[in-house]
Amino acid sequence: MIIASFNVNSVRARLQNILDWIKEFSPDVVLMQEIKCEDRVFPRIEFEDAGYNVKTSGQKAYNGVAILSKYTIEDITYHLPNFQDDPAERFIECVINGNIRIINIYAPNGNPVGSEKFTYKQKWMELLKDHIKELLKNDEMLIIGGDFNVALTDKETYDVEKTKDDAVMQSESRQGLKNLISLGLTDAYRIFNNDKDDAYSWWSYMSGDFQKNKGMLLDYFLINDKVKEIITNAGIDISARGKQKPSDHTPIWIELKDK
Repeated sequence: MIIASFNVNSVRARLQNILDWIKEFSPDVVLMQEIKCEDRVFPRIEFEDAGYNVKTSGQKAYNGVAILSKYTIEDITYHLPNFQDDPAERFIECVINGNIRIINIYAPNGNPVGSEKFTYKQKWMELLKDHIKELLKNDEMLIIGGDFNVALTDKETYDVEKTKDDAVMQSESRQGLKNLISLGLTDAYRIFNNDKDDAYSWWSYMSGDFQKNKGMLLDYFLINDKVKEIITNAGIDISARGKQKPSDHTPIWIELKDK
């Protein structure tokens, strides 16, 4: 089973690119962030025709998340249970194939530092941690994937000095993600790629940044021990970022063996 996460930066604007990537990569499950459209105008038919069940939590022009799955999608939650008045659509949780609980998140960016947006970022991550803490009490496989908007360590950015003032680099942001991992989760990518220090999932649209690999790693899969037992690989597929009119992110993925 291949599970991918992709901040698409507008699903309608990138639709053909996304469909081409799905056809080439053939993931079994896709977590999308920043779909930037309401549920009623999400291109559901196109993805259903590609063989996926579809669940969305959309928002006009901003944010929004979706799950595509070749497996059944059940037990769906559309908001952080402990943050029902969140003004943004950033969270969708479900069970696929009857036995894997998956959470798809688009965490707040938090810029500018020191603003209400930065405070909101810290609150959101703290409430996510509280929710995950409760889920980890259950005897089930758990995967949290998406755009966390955090560069966890200095090797998750191409240049520490040039990016040091960004919200994704702040100690509070990093600590929020570390607190989540400390509950008993593992960064899936680093299981197989711990020595790589120039692997990124986001590059700005500035001329040449992608070609020069001036990027940051902001997207992650966090897994519990039950998933760690069956994971066989994890990676970043940069091919999508090289398309015309691409998202500024590229997909990340994990592979699980049949338990």
